[in-house]
Amino acid sequence: MTTILDPTDERVPVARQVTARTGDITGVIGLLDISKPRGNVLLDELERLLAGRYPGVAIRRYAKPTFAKPCPPDLRLKIRSECSVLVEALAD
Repeated sequence: MTTILDPTDERVPVARQVTARTGDITGVIGLLDISKPRGNVLLDELERLLAGRYPGVAIRRYAKPTFAKPCPPDLRLKIRSECSVLVEALAD
């Protein structure tokens, strides 16, 4: 069984269906730092774990200029054109 932690304030937890996974990751994984404090620490560790588990997968790092505004359109297009999967770090 998989547990999903949801950071929103849900007084009554919502049941969610987890999409079936193949167990395999291919292509390029993008890691996006939204520029909140310590987000880079989370992504450093995630990059280390992913590189160890999926040695054939390329990992690319990106950073938003500020967490206070949405990701700039040019950065979104760059990520979209270069990555198969994106992980966004939200941390304080």
